[in-house]
Amino acid sequence: MTTKKDNKKIKELTEAVLALKTRNEARRFFRDLLTEKELIEFGNRWKAAKMLSKNIKYTEIEKETGLSSTTVARVSKWLNSGKGGYKLMLKRLNHQHNFLLREENGCG
Repeated sequence: MTTKKDNKKIKELTEAVLALKTRNEARRFFRDLLTEKELIEFGNRWKAAKMLSKNIKYTEIEKETGLSSTTVARVSKWLNSGKGGYKLMLKRLNHQHNFLLREENGCG
């Protein structure tokens, strides 16, 4: 269970993330905050979420990411019935990607 003290720490971390302005700032901040192993783990979880959203099988996700079946199942659980964070970012990034493609093709 999250304590009041933990909630304050999470809020402060969230505020720090929201203050980042560029991809380079984000890379630098996350590299200082997390170990290389943690960065890779989070990257693999994000990749799993993207693959799950495309209905790719667990076994392929495990092979591609090196994640355990338990972790893939956990990502799936949060993707499908969590707080909506994965879905929000998938939708936002897909929209952004589509906008950039239209702009490249002179349709934006």
